[in-house]
Amino acid sequence: MSKVLIVGCGYIGQKLAQQLQNSAGQVLGFVRSQRSLESCKDKGIDCRILNLDEDQPELEPAIDWSKAIVLYLVPPQPSGQDDVRMRHFLHLINRQAPDKFILISTTGVYGDCAGNWVDETTPVKPRVDRAKRRYSAELQAQAFCDNLNIPLTILRVPGIYGPGKFPLDRIKKALPIVCGEDSPFSNRIHATDLVNICIKAVVDDEIKGVYNCADGHPTTMYDYFMQVAKAHNLPAPPAISLEQARTELSSGMLSYMEESRRISNVKLLRDFKLTLQYPDLDSGLADVTKD
Repeated sequence: MSKVLIVGCGYIGQKLAQQLQNSAGQVLGFVRSQRSLESCKDKGIDCRILNLDEDQPELEPAIDWSKAIVLYLVPPQPSGQDDVRMRHFLHLINRQAPDKFILISTTGVYGDCAGNWVDETTPVKPRVDRAKRRYSAELQAQAFCDNLNIPLTILRVPGIYGPGKFPLDRIKKALPIVCGEDSPFSNRIHATDLVNICIKAVVDDEIKGVYNCADGHPTTMYDYFMQVAKAHNLPAPPAISLEQARTELSSGMLSYMEESRRISNVKLLRDFKLTLQYPDLDSGLADVTKD
């Protein structure tokens, strides 16, 4: 297998690196901060600092990006509609052509779909800036890969949950959530399944194009918070109407409440030929006490 370069070696990236190290050749991670670097080293992951907020990021020693599989998991910068970090990254690797480029994006690029089912043929209509930045990353990666004839896989991911990825602080603080009748549909994928999907994308040369990476069993945001609270033996958070939420919730949280869609994973399961370990929230929360 080609060397695997994980750009953005955080929560998912570290899990990926640890698994790939057991089955692949060289695996190298890239992070923005010294703290993340130490976290990777503690897990036995070879890693480098790469600050993509810089206009001309540098690496010491220089890295050969050609003949490699690039997994790009870096979230865009916090503001704006263009993903500047992606632009800086593509400038860094210049015209070096990796064997494959795998980009983690978001199902947020579909925007509000009024609770309807969404598949990969659904038109992209990002509403909020964070989704527009993600779509900007997709377009930049697509143009780069088309120019150099590089296979590109875009994995559109909804909310990730799993060990260390539950909204427990919010529930413990008894912060309100939108009540069941006003709550939008939300989608998710368990961290373990997302890692397995990424590994399949790495090793299978036939997989390319756009894939929605959800468990295929959406629930409302209200249901998600209630089930997480119950699984962790915490009091249920207070529920308020959407009208109340517009004055009490942060603009960021409220933006999630104003989009509703149900993500189909039919294409993912068909082409990846895999069985999800956690195909719904019930199974994902069943062994939460073991995490």
